[in-house]
Amino acid sequence: MREACELADPTEEYFATPLEDNLFEWHFTVRGPPNTEFEDGVYHGRILLPSEYPMQPPNIILLTPNGRFEINKKICLSISGHHPESWQPSWSIRTALLALIAFMPTSAAGTIGSLEYTKEERQALAKKSKSWECTICGRICDKLSQGATSDPLTTEESSMLNHIALKAEEDSKTNDSVRHRTAGASVGEVPEAFVNSIPQSNKDRLWEMVMWVLLGMIVLLIARRFFFL
Repeated sequence: MREACELADPTEEYFATPLEDNLFEWHFTVRGPPNTEFEDGVYHGRILLPSEYPMQPPNIILLTPNGRFEINKKICLSISGHHPESWQPSWSIRTALLALIAFMPTSAAGTIGSLEYTKEERQALAKKSKSWECTICGRICDKLSQGATSDPLTTEESSMLNHIALKAEEDSKTNDSVRHRTAGASVGEVPEAFVNSIPQSNKDRLWEMVMWVLLGMIVLLIARRFFFL
């Protein structure tokens, strides 16, 4: 298999190899993206290739606890089996691994197989991941090669990763906006509707008084007519 030969040499970012007795199941190891809560982590998982691959996307399963994706469950990404409409036949296992790394710091947004752990919890899991071992592959921390660079990105891979990066930036801005609104409301901010209702309430009371005065005058006029007829 061509991809097995291309991925035979581990890099600093990722490594993947098929099982000896099943070319449709691969085990992979990826390093957490830098400058994120996953930076010190090393994560292991499985890739399940459909018989129609590469026309259909692979399924990705994480095995190492990480705080972003559930373990032992097919995760939902635009490059996984949950979204065959997004998959490009020109993509490869390497493309899927690069996308997985890029997706790690993005918001879970309630997608299948996603988790919303705190930054501190993910950092703690990242440190623990270095000692995690696979029953088939052994110690995963030894699978990546320090200093070994990967091949340059293709145009399609660059476009895909830029799209993911933009999504991560949008998620970050959205979360900051939500936190800002929540913080503003928590310091005794008076709801706008309540503020606007104050002058209207005064107007209502004024009209009510006018109506009572008019009603009183009408009653008085009727009474005078009745008694002086």
